[in-house]
Amino acid sequence: MHKVISGLALLFCVSVVQAQDVDYKKGIIQVNGKDYAKLEVTKQNFGLTKSFEVFSLAGEKIIIAAPATEFESDKSDNSYLFYRLTFLTADQVGIFKVASLGQEKSFAKLIGTSGILINDKADAIKVKEFIAAKGASPKIAVNYALVARSTSWPITIKADKTIEQNAKIIGNFKPTGSSNGLDMYEFALPSGVVVAKVSFTGGNNAQNMELFTAKDNLKRTVPIPQQDKILAADTSIDKNYFTLKRIVKWLVDNQYL
Repeated sequence: MHKVISGLALLFCVSVVQAQDVDYKKGIIQVNGKDYAKLEVTKQNFGLTKSFEVFSLAGEKIIIAAPATEFESDKSDNSYLFYRLTFLTADQVGIFKVASLGQEKSFAKLIGTSGILINDKADAIKVKEFIAAKGASPKIAVNYALVARSTSWPITIKADKTIEQNAKIIGNFKPTGSSNGLDMYEFALPSGVVVAKVSFTGGNNAQNMELFTAKDNLKRTVPIPQQDKILAADTSIDKNYFTLKRIVKWLVDNQYL
């Protein structure tokens, strides 16, 4: 019985230690009624987003936090934003979720429950544990925005592997290998973002292609029949020039390039 009571007492003590009441008032983060850290807030985008700077009570800047807009958020959940926290005194960086509504209080709670401050200093080991336990690992958002131009103009494939329309470079291609008659290519936007991976057999007389498009993560077989059988082709641009022209036209028509 004594052991049971002791166990319950220990559990109660642990619960008390773990329970943290975090409050944020007048630029001060408080934990269990005691001042923990100072917080400065800068409004951005007309107040829609904010950046934060965290200081120790002694005035030493220990964290800079800013929206990490390069990461892809969940399209079905707009309740949070990704923030990049740079821990200056610990020389570490982590990505964390902060509520999109009530950003200040959400961020203050994140810091207040972090446990990274020991004797008014950011502890490097505690920061590492905080990043591992509470940090996020989001995917980098890829920008598939197309080059603005008139799509009624003809498409030109150049010897330098660029693709032009209306005198604008709209993308580029590169051969990625050949094996047993199978030729493989990648197509990318001028920014370098790969939009499609293609493989086909038959060279300039190919009748279909295996196509993967990154924007929608789709893989399928697409027909690309040639109108006339080509016996010889100018290889100054690419050995599969005529098939590539048809593939590029399909990608443009379907808004991948």
